[in-house]
Amino acid sequence: MDKKKVLIITYYWPPAGGPGVQRWLKFVKYLPEFNIQPIVYTPENPNYPIIDESLIDEVSNEVVVLKQPIKEPYRLAGVFSKKSSKTISKGIIPEQKKQSVVEKIMLYIRGNYFIPDARKSWVKPSVDFLSEYISKENIETIITTGPPHSIHLIGIQLKEKQGVKWIADFRDPWTTIGYHKQLKLTEVSKLKHKALESQVLNSANQIVVTSFVTKTEFQQITKKPIAVITNGYDTEKVGSVELDSKFSISHIGSLLSKRNPEMLWKVLSELIKEYKDFAQDFQLTFVGAVSENVLNSIEKYGLSDYVNNIGYVSHLESIKFQKKSQLLLLIEIDSEDTKCIIPGKLFEYIVSNRPILAMGPKNSDVEKIIKETNTGNYFNYDDYDSLKKIILEHYKAFQNKTLQTHPIGLQKYHRKALTESLSKLI
Repeated sequence: MDKKKVLIITYYWPPAGGPGVQRWLKFVKYLPEFNIQPIVYTPENPNYPIIDESLIDEVSNEVVVLKQPIKEPYRLAGVFSKKSSKTISKGIIPEQKKQSVVEKIMLYIRGNYFIPDARKSWVKPSVDFLSEYISKENIETIITTGPPHSIHLIGIQLKEKQGVKWIADFRDPWTTIGYHKQLKLTEVSKLKHKALESQVLNSANQIVVTSFVTKTEFQQITKKPIAVITNGYDTEKVGSVELDSKFSISHIGSLLSKRNPEMLWKVLSELIKEYKDFAQDFQLTFVGAVSENVLNSIEKYGLSDYVNNIGYVSHLESIKFQKKSQLLLLIEIDSEDTKCIIPGKLFEYIVSNRPILAMGPKNSDVEKIIKETNTGNYFNYDDYDSLKKIILEHYKAFQNKTLQTHPIGLQKYHRKALTESLSKLI
């Protein structure tokens, strides 16, 4: 029986690093097991903020990858300010009061002249190229994944032109994502974003989202079917990893200025002053980019000497750090907009056999998953005493060499199980 062909249109693909690429790299890995042949369409010359060459090895030789050139405004912006263009292309937006004049101008231009985003010039050449390819290869189903949400505009046009079935995958929300408010949008620009979001949600045959909160939000805009397929974990071959001899609390991934848990730094500072053995054993590990703002806060609370700042590592190396750390730190901004954010690393955390220490807004999707899988503790930003009590309990378990988790129901978050759900929609 011939495999069914599906065309996947994505901006992020190896050697892009970071969580955005993992989702579709893993779907593509497992789709052939469900009698589906994935064909990936991606830019030939993208401007990726993070590169991870090791991910190229994960792409099977059997996968057809189509590439077309893209005009990248961030490259042009880099002529004026290389640091600012790279930072903004990562989605890292400096605090209002710390923005330079160049950054303010770049944000205004990015928000109001590139709607929905800076990759919109890729839409027309992509539609022209793919229309021909779809006809020639008899492709019946296409999938677009955003951000960047301009990718979905390719889906709108291909559905109209070719009559294909179109699945629109949202790894993040569109108009309600936190950084949207920082783009200095005019009222006219806000309305344009809303109109495009509504057009995509009402034109696609099927919507896929990564969180339950986003599904509820989108149900206010469309009657089209919406499936929640979260991110997940894969079976990674990292060999045996020895646990840290220190009581290490590790954050894996970028820790940006908005995500600065001062309450946690204060708790740790107190524990160091109150317990001599804690002060001797404690270590705070950062794997990934850490903002100046966070490092300044850590210094303010007298924690700088306890910091092990590793920087960015490959995906495989990050898995090793997760498995060897005593506690894993997951931090989300305390905001209504972040309740729907489920970081990809959460699913790697839950299978690391290390307890999670998470902080974020009340009633978030992250809280729901941590509780149902029994993989750690979740705190709101006013749970000072509870946070201190739990860290102390974990430290005593560390001293007794009994610190671990007892997870339940993880299998449904395996990438293969999630791909099976996707294959049913295709």
